[in-house]
Amino acid sequence: MELPETNHDGQVYAGTCGGMFLSIFSNVFVEDLVRTVILAVVGAVVSFGVSLVLKRLIKRKKPPMGN
Repeated sequence: MELPETNHDGQVYAGTCGGMFLSIFSNVFVEDLVRTVILAVVGAVVSFGVSLVLKRLIKRKKPPMGN
């Protein structure tokens, strides 16, 4: 009885990874993607705004150098 030859050129690996990604993407809904993008944009804007406010507050409270 001969054993079947193993496939060394990556077809099995590519097929497994492709099937895994397709099964993941089939379970992702457009509403979830839109919600994620909106939350990412809001988070970035809030983070930028807070960093600007903190930068101005720190700049005001620092005593001038050299006196």
